[in-house]
Amino acid sequence: MKKELFANIDSQRTSLINMADVIFDNPEYEGEEVFAAGLITQYLKDNGFKVEIGIADFPTAFKAVYANGIGGPTIGILCEYDALRGLGHGCGHHMQGPGCIGAAIALKNICIDAPYTIIVYGTPAEETLGAKCVMLQKGCFKELDVAFMMHGGPNTCTDIKCLALSTFQVVFKGKGAHAALAPEKGRSGLDALMIAFNGIEFLREHVPEDVRMHYTITELPGPMNVVPKKAVGEVALRSFSKETLNTVVLRFRDIIKGAALIAGVDYELTQKSDLYNKIPVFSLNELLMNNAKIVGAPQLAPPREKTGSTDFGNVMYEVPGSCIRVAFVPEGTSSHTQEFVDAGKSEAAHKCVIYGAKAIAGAALDLIENPEKMEAVKKEFAFNKAKYK
Repeated sequence: MKKELFANIDSQRTSLINMADVIFDNPEYEGEEVFAAGLITQYLKDNGFKVEIGIADFPTAFKAVYANGIGGPTIGILCEYDALRGLGHGCGHHMQGPGCIGAAIALKNICIDAPYTIIVYGTPAEETLGAKCVMLQKGCFKELDVAFMMHGGPNTCTDIKCLALSTFQVVFKGKGAHAALAPEKGRSGLDALMIAFNGIEFLREHVPEDVRMHYTITELPGPMNVVPKKAVGEVALRSFSKETLNTVVLRFRDIIKGAALIAGVDYELTQKSDLYNKIPVFSLNELLMNNAKIVGAPQLAPPREKTGSTDFGNVMYEVPGSCIRVAFVPEGTSSHTQEFVDAGKSEAAHKCVIYGAKAIAGAALDLIENPEKMEAVKKEFAFNKAKYK
């Protein structure tokens, strides 16, 4: 059955690679991925999937469904297709859509003697808006028994942990004055921002060692001889535990409030993102890696113990999930770099699309044909959620 499954993906190779290349050549951003979403959804429609586009208030988000019989597992496959402003496809998202739908269509096309449902979700704006978070709030993904993703990288591997992330914009509003002639009449927004930054530094001593805190000034406050009435900054707080992060966020909010009181100014605090840590499911990681090994994916490596932040973490906090990363650049190469862009249409990138499709399709087939594996995945997820939350 797997030989037939992988052969079906190979039969799609030209279409999938051409799609990846043309998405690479036409990068789109921040929920405006009209061209990429159109290509991907048309291919799904042409291959028998029922497609709904423009879901969860995102014009380029979509849901594509194929059901074989009644009952059985519901396999979710999530794809991204947004690029990075100023860099293009420096994170390799142009490979994800083609790889994911290649897997989904192959699972549909072979004659599996068991009921199942395949749902492909198109998730825009991962790099900026974190659309999966909003989609989850609006009911997406929750019908899935498992959620799979693929990503290009320097090794073929899976992940264990990722950092939960909360980002904020803070605006302090005071009163301007001449700094030499009437300083007593001024109330400095910049003073408040600097006090807040100092408060964050004092907080560092009193948080767990995995907590990360970063900040910057995002607007110049003006000339030095004028008391700056306004100051704007951004702050990012991270931890591998969302519960830990929530306690840090509470203390951070108090720091902002205290800084405003000290400086005698008003403030506006806006949360820009709220990403969760992944709940790892090692049995899903193993299924993906076993299938990657079967098809000869390059540069196999152990799971990444710790990674950055992603909106897929929010999905994996609610649904058992795993992402297979497939090597297409040399080991040690970082994403969001020109090196990723330069390799975007290479033969290694083309193979990445196919290897990723086969790893996901093979793991999904394992779950469809072996209900006991699906039950084991669900039990492990429930156990690990209590451990890693």
